[in-house]
Amino acid sequence: MALLIEKAMTVDVSAAAQTILDAATDEVTRQVRKLIGEGPLPGTPEWEAEAKDGTATDRQLAHDLTSLRIELSASLDPLPTVISLRRIGATWELIARAAGVSRQAAHDRWGRKVLAILDRYGSGELGGPVANDEADLT
Repeated sequence: MALLIEKAMTVDVSAAAQTILDAATDEVTRQVRKLIGEGPLPGTPEWEAEAKDGTATDRQLAHDLTSLRIELSASLDPLPTVISLRRIGATWELIARAAGVSRQAAHDRWGRKVLAILDRYGSGELGGPVANDEADLT
């Protein structure tokens, strides 16, 4: 019995934990598609139309906001989703609303980590459509 307990306490569980996280991430995506719906296939006329009229951006935003809500409800780390949201132009206000917290609380929780990834060289240039609302919160 002591041998089993010792094994339980020392066996490397990192691969098992990663498998669980990968499955959870896949399931979040599956659930979001169930809740929000699937978009058109890339390259189709419908896909092209969504790209032109802005629906594609709205679809991605809705997908990520729903993912954030699911991840938080399931106690998963939502940082990659928050990064994605910032990359596509989501404000801290919108992220906070999805997270059910204040804008300041959302920024306090994820702001530094997001900034470290989006501005890894500290240039202050985030590029792309990242919302210009950092100064309001620092």
